[in-house]
Amino acid sequence: MAKSSTTLDWCIVRLGEDHNWWVDEVSDPIRWDVDGLSIVDPRQVDHLIELVEPLRDYGFDQDIMEAAFIAFRIERDLGDGRIRLKRFKDSFFESDEKLFILADTIDEENGPYADLLDHITRCRVKMLNDLFDFEAKLTVDEVEEELREEQNASFIEGKAIHTFEELTGILDYVPAGWDTDEDAAEKSSADEAADDDLPELDEEEEERLKNDESLKWDEDEEEEEEGEDSEEKESDEDEDDAEEDEDELDDEDRPKRRSRGKR
Repeated sequence: MAKSSTTLDWCIVRLGEDHNWWVDEVSDPIRWDVDGLSIVDPRQVDHLIELVEPLRDYGFDQDIMEAAFIAFRIERDLGDGRIRLKRFKDSFFESDEKLFILADTIDEENGPYADLLDHITRCRVKMLNDLFDFEAKLTVDEVEEELREEQNASFIEGKAIHTFEELTGILDYVPAGWDTDEDAAEKSSADEAADDDLPELDEEEEERLKNDESLKWDEDEEEEEEGEDSEEKESDEDEDDAEEDEDELDDEDRPKRRSRGKR
């Protein structure tokens, strides 16, 4: 059966303030509402293809994903962050071109994009149950309910959910308190990269930075002030003690007045 989107030959997209691409105009405005209609850019397409790769061992079907999208190639730059895209009918999985893909959401409940969301959710749940020894098996309903709550929060805030964010929300999903080996490795690599970015300092430079007042935190300054106050207090106490000692010495050295004897 022909896809409902066969008449969609071109579209004009714009770069949003969120650095995602959104649709401004389409060749079929009768069936397509462009209000809040997002489109996945070439960089995001590559990332999604990487994310679904591990799911192949858990039943992922590439054809279901390709059926859920309409691919476009760049036709020309219109300026002011707008691009005109032309329909591309070959596989975006196999193509070397930089392609945009638009989710086929004309039938949001039972269309090919809805089928894709259900498919990758099931594959992700299978993978997580295989990777982790959960006390109780993770279910599709649990994952969908949690993701739906996040989406509802965005709707309440008046935020349109971008297709890329919706898909990565599923493909990156991990229950709270659990990390995949890949997540742990990425976190470790990020920490190591952050440490590697720190320049090595010789002893002279390190000493200079330690004494640089502009690099001190407010807490350090407060501690120094407290230290100075403490030193001043101790100094005042020492001075008071010294004065008392001097008074005692003066009393001892001073000749005592003789008492008058009776005559």
